[in-house]
Amino acid sequence: MTRAYLVAVQRQHQADWEVSDNLAELTELAQDAGIEVLGSFTQKKEKAEPSTLIGVGKVLEIEAVLENEDIVIFDDELTPAQQGNLSEMLATAVIDRTQLILDIFARRAHSNEGKIQVELAQLNYMLPRLMGKGKALSRLGAGIGTRGPGESKLEMDRRRIRKRISDLRKELESVKKGRDMQRAGRKRNQVPLVSFVGYTNAGKSSLLAALTGEKVYIADQLFATLDPKIRKWQLTDSNWVFLSDTVGFIRRLPHTLVMAFRATLEEVLHADLILHVVDASHPKMEEQKSAVEVVLKEIGCDSPMIYVYNKIDKLTEPFVVKEPDQKVSAVTGENLSKLAESVWDFLGAQYVVAQYFFSFHQITVLSKIRQEALILHEEFTEEGVVVKARTKPFIAAQLRAFRYNEQKQETAHQTEK
Repeated sequence: MTRAYLVAVQRQHQADWEVSDNLAELTELAQDAGIEVLGSFTQKKEKAEPSTLIGVGKVLEIEAVLENEDIVIFDDELTPAQQGNLSEMLATAVIDRTQLILDIFARRAHSNEGKIQVELAQLNYMLPRLMGKGKALSRLGAGIGTRGPGESKLEMDRRRIRKRISDLRKELESVKKGRDMQRAGRKRNQVPLVSFVGYTNAGKSSLLAALTGEKVYIADQLFATLDPKIRKWQLTDSNWVFLSDTVGFIRRLPHTLVMAFRATLEEVLHADLILHVVDASHPKMEEQKSAVEVVLKEIGCDSPMIYVYNKIDKLTEPFVVKEPDQKVSAVTGENLSKLAESVWDFLGAQYVVAQYFFSFHQITVLSKIRQEALILHEEFTEEGVVVKARTKPFIAAQLRAFRYNEQKQETAHQTEK
């Protein structure tokens, strides 16, 4: 097993607990990557050293404890120069938080889309760090932080890497077009889209499985699943929605990953409603909520949101939320039906359900309605067609003249005679 020491820089404005919390999360990330954490170092420094980030003195302190092939992981993102210098001075592989997260993503990506997105993020990260075939490059190709492209690809010259990046972007654009077509199909059916977002390991996959009855991969680990999932969620006997899941977020999610996974995250941008899943039992619940909202803001998401506080089965103290927010347990099923009611109450206010009558001379109008509304019921009579449909308010306004009642049906009947 790979062994590592962790390094964090404490800025003047940071409290001790913030640094400790960052190191605790970095430890969890390292363990998820199969790395044994031996210890950690903290350097108080307001301004980063351009060449080493932490200064020569701290580098020598770290060097003194390194044994065999121990590696060093920095919580801050290192510049290419800093990473190269530190690797030479410590005579071992030096990676940063971004590279570690990229490695975990590479391990967890199973679909073709996920692999494309991870490789694109890795190559964009590594491109400025390819300074030639030296010791630093050979150490970086050891596996940790480079899983996916691998050492052989990292040794390609810049021109070939840029060509690969260009090809990957084209593949992602093709994926995006496919998603756009699927999304257009859902819009034509007027089926609302509800999207989960949340900090990694908040229990989104567990909730998805509990609400839809579908089997999904669930594990108590960071970034357990990367591939997007869309399932049918039956809210009431006659009403259902599409429920989508997205990659879990994390504090300081690498920008390269946000950009690479943009095609996946676009599902959130088009959602009628976002369910922000929060681990109610986590001591840093508020910080995790903020981290998610930072990413949502970065991708330009302004969809309406309901907070869903999960894992209440782990709480020992009373927990109160304000409507329409909900507290639930994916494990015990507590309040899941109430969550469905809350979602439908919200969505119901965004749609109009009404009956319309179309004479046989108005079939062309009916054909258009079938494309722009969700048909709940359709009945053919001697005079025409009675349709019950769920539509957006602006479409319902356009159909006001076709609203069904006995008087209109009689009028239509006389007109046809």
